[in-house]
Amino acid sequence: MQRRHSAVPEIIVAVSGPLDGPALDRWRRLVEDAVSLHPVRLVIDLAGCPRIDAAAIVLLLQVHRELICVDAQLILRDPPPRVCRMLNLAHVDRVFDIEAAGQRPAQAGASR
Repeated sequence: MQRRHSAVPEIIVAVSGPLDGPALDRWRRLVEDAVSLHPVRLVIDLAGCPRIDAAAIVLLLQVHRELICVDAQLILRDPPPRVCRMLNLAHVDRVFDIEAAGQRPAQAGASR
């Protein structure tokens, strides 16, 4: 697939609150809106996210796949320890590019 013309180099979506249950639909729309702007990098800032559920992880995987197909990148920034554990338990911590606040992203599949 060819890369879409990027309107913006980077979009940051800051999550404040849990990514689960009823909040997930609102968050899904926000992320879809961000993806529709064709960023080169979509950063999901998870510093304010106390927990994440399986449905949110599936959504992140879908967004990751969509962005990879257009040569763009999804970055998960600064996930708290509880969110990191959930990503690890789901075995997706090696799929996503995860970065600590203020650091360059770790490459997917890199040892941590």
